[in-house]
Amino acid sequence: MRLDKFLKASRLVKRRTVAKELCDAGRISVAGRVAKAGTEVRVGDVLTIRYGNRLLEVRVLALVENPRKDEASAMYEVLSETPVAPLRVSGDAGNVPDDQE
Repeated sequence: MRLDKFLKASRLVKRRTVAKELCDAGRISVAGRVAKAGTEVRVGDVLTIRYGNRLLEVRVLALVENPRKDEASAMYEVLSETPVAPLRVSGDAGNVPDDQE
């Protein structure tokens, strides 16, 4: 199953177009490698997804084309969820947190 379709079916991402945008931005990796939207996902793969200010790591448990809402969460297992600092925009060097000056 395509990565963008898995993210939509599992409800990790609300829309498939948003999943594609996340992939295009390099925010999703499969088995430690940055993945494109068309990357094939298999049972057992570990996905790392960076949503804004958190990093989510999940293991693929099942591939279901059109799961019901209550079945979607059974498609993956959350391995870790970590808060991370937001990405810095280039030219934003003047905004250093107080504890890092």
